[in-house]
Order: sequence, then structure tokens, then C-alpha cells
Amino acid sequence: MTTTLRTVPRPRGRHRSLTALTATGLAALLGLTACSDPGSSATAGAAEVDTGGGTTVDLSPDRERPEATASEKAAALVPEQVSADGKLTVATVPYSAPLSVYATDNTTPVGSDPDIASALADSLGLELDLVPVAWEDWPLGLESGKYEAVISNVTVTDERKKKYDMASYREDKLGFYVKADSDHQEITTAEDVAGLSVIVGSGTNQEKVLLEWDRQNRQADLDPVDLQYYEDDSAAGLALQAGRADANFGPNATGAYKAAQTGQTRLVGLVAGGWPDTAHISVAVRKDTGLGEAAQAGLDHLIQTGVYGEILQGWGLTEEGIEASVLNPPGLKD
Repeated sequence: MTTTLRTVPRPRGRHRSLTALTATGLAALLGLTACSDPGSSATAGAAEVDTGGGTTVDLSPDRERPEATASEKAAALVPEQVSADGKLTVATVPYSAPLSVYATDNTTPVGSDPDIASALADSLGLELDLVPVAWEDWPLGLESGKYEAVISNVTVTDERKKKYDMASYREDKLGFYVKADSDHQEITTAEDVAGLSVIVGSGTNQEKVLLEWDRQNRQADLDPVDLQYYEDDSAAGLALQAGRADANFGPNATGAYKAAQTGQTRLVGLVAGGWPDTAHISVAVRKDTGLGEAAQAGLDHLIQTGVYGEILQGWGLTEEGIEASVLNPPGLKD
């Protein structure tokens, strides 16, 4: 896949709040994030989405973003090889709303991750160059120096920490979503899924959780879980709405976005992405360059100044917020 550096339009000199514009033609999306699932893509054709609490997000390419002030502490930590050109080159995988997705021009990445990238660049005193890439391409691109950071729902794992420094900026949460008029009110434990039909992505963290819960239930002589797999998002959605499945279990970020967008589903339970351990989403940079420390300081600045919270609220991700960034937190076992 050929990619080119592209500076995302970012007006200067004033606070950039989220606005809602009406447009059409949102590209079809694919769920290619750290914990993808067959229901992780957004419905095409919607540029204005209510994420709850009266907040709407704008998927137009020239949307306004929350602007951050520069942090002297964070800027002083930026390695010279990064600061020399005055830019922070960041890769993102724009295939999963609300995390990172192509805007209505089918070219410009927008979402919570591009907003974090933009604000982080601000905090480091740098301009943002945002590079859309395929999920499978970012590791080699980061290692070769093609880009300086990756901000695209990258989960911290022990294996990744051997190659990269990782500054956390979100908790990875999984969500159980049911049909809006479903009788199911809470699904948070193994016992709650006994006897249910649950849509899940093959080879994902959420599948691992369900398989372990099913093992526990069988040992306790409870009814088994019927795991249902769909390669197509539309087919998964139809199965849930038709009653062929009781719930969809996947990344909460994408589930919350779709629920707000369509009104056809609702959340009935949150589970840690690395159950039973906490899973951390991070900014990934090359190891031992010093940029990891700068990113951590910059993220803490965003948290302390409220810009971070504004970004998460604007994309309906408040439930996944953290109080402070951690450099190389405990990672999931591979």
C-alpha cells in the first residue's frame, strides 16, 4: 500500500470545538484495530453522529479539533531527530469509527485517535503530519523510521514492549451490546452468558474471554455459550436484530458509536479488554529514543489541561479515560 505524508488541516489561533456539519458519502469501513470484530465498522453515509448527552461529532475533512497548548516539559524531552523538522509524523489506521476513520472526502483521517495525535503534537510544540496506513503496515513503518509514532488503538502487549516504547492514553474496554428492546439488562460475568448466543470476532481478545467463560460455565454445569462468527458487519447486525443472536461482544468504542448512530442497540456490560487484567491503549514509538518519555509527558499535559477529556467526550469514549499516562505499563501476554 502506497501512502504519502499529509498534513491535516488545523486552524490556528483559537479554540477548536467540535461542530456538526451535514454531508454524505462516508466510505465503507473495516474493523482493523487492535481488537477488531465483525461489528467494528460504522454505518456508511452518516457525517453527523450523536454520541450521547447532546454531543455530535463531525466527520467532514475540515472539522475543527480541540487545540492544546505546548508543554515546556514535554517539548524539552523531544529528541532532536524528531524536533529538527518541526513535525511529528504519526501513522493511523483509518478504518474503525470513532477511533480513526476516513472523513467524508474518503481521504482525511478523523476520529479520536487523530484528535489525540493533533493535540499531542500541539503539546510537544510540533506540527502534525498524519499518515493513513493499513494495520499490517505500521510495525515495519515505525521500525524503519518512516513515521515517528503510531496512534491507532494499539494495545500494549509484552511482545510489543520488546520493540517499542508505549505511552498509555486509554483503557481498552470490551462491550456487550444487545438489541435496543432486548430483555437482557446486564452481561458482565461468565454466568450471564450461559445459554446465550453471542456474536464475536474470531481470533480476538473478546473471543478469548468468551471461551474462558464458557469453559468455566461448563465446569459449573451451566449451559454453554453459542459463539457466532460473521465476516460481514451487516450480517452480524441483521442477526442481532432478527433475534438469531442475543448479544454482540466487541470493542466498546465501536459498539458505543454504532449504538449512538443507529439507536438499534444498547450497552449492557463492560469488560476489561485484557480480562481479567486491564488492557492499555498506547502511543507506540521506537524504543529507547526518548520520544516515549516526551509522549507520556505530553499526554499528561493534555489530561491535566482538560483537552484529553474533551476529546474522549466528543467521541463518546469517556468510559475509557485514564487519570495519567504510563510509559510501558503491564502488557497483555501473547
